[in-house]
Amino acid sequence: MGGQFEGTDRYIATPDLMAAVNAAIVLSRPLLIKGEPGTGKTLLATEIARALGKPLLEWHVKSTTKAQQGLYEYDAVSRLRDSQLGDARVQDIRNYIVKGNLWEAFDSDVQPVLLIDEIDKADIEFPNDLLRELDRMEFYVYETRETVRARHRPIIVITSNNEKELPDAFLRRCFFHYIRFPDEATMRRIVEVHFADLKADLVREALATFFRLRETPGLKKKPTTSELLDWIKLLVAEDIDPAALRGDDARCLIPPLHGALLKNEQDLHLFEQLVFLSRRNAR
Repeated sequence: MGGQFEGTDRYIATPDLMAAVNAAIVLSRPLLIKGEPGTGKTLLATEIARALGKPLLEWHVKSTTKAQQGLYEYDAVSRLRDSQLGDARVQDIRNYIVKGNLWEAFDSDVQPVLLIDEIDKADIEFPNDLLRELDRMEFYVYETRETVRARHRPIIVITSNNEKELPDAFLRRCFFHYIRFPDEATMRRIVEVHFADLKADLVREALATFFRLRETPGLKKKPTTSELLDWIKLLVAEDIDPAALRGDDARCLIPPLHGALLKNEQDLHLFEQLVFLSRRNAR
């Protein structure tokens, strides 16, 4: 397998996104993906690997993650314990070197896809600490005095939720793409991928309700694609009549099974108030 990324049967990629993925591959640069939660940033790496027939390695960044962990970690505590027990393994320090995701990617026999997920969760120095390794595709292991070099330059996908600004020096080394929230036509295609036999009127009413809810001014957390899919799954399971989604009944202030879409009390209360005022003014 190989060639260009054109989306997959379960991942709807826009032409702009496909162009960005393929440009990053041609330029041998990390692909930096931003976009609001629920736009498929993390899933993209999985689908690139699947479409191109390449292995996937995932490095999910947390607030405590350090760049060194992506290279390797030296387990000095285990070595000390083994030395006290007289274990012969202590003679070779390599037994206590734990490879990180970047090392695993560099070691791969074939070109892998490496996901560095939510890079903005870590300390601001985290991306800076990876500059040399991502540029040169090598790093030095001080404990064993050896240099690890990439057998094949990985396809690197880096996601960010914009929680903090990334350093300019890091940004210069990436190919950047912002995934915009899907419009109604694209969202319809996404829904059809997950629910092949859904009735057209249910899709129409569900999407209309979903986008109307997203446009509610002042929402703290707008519902995302994954929440829409969860909601539709519930609508199907409960056999909800599409007509119930239109909200024609004045007693029904919010969509059925709204807990899949609205995730906090503040947004629920706000939506109830706005719908109530709208219907009162319409009388």
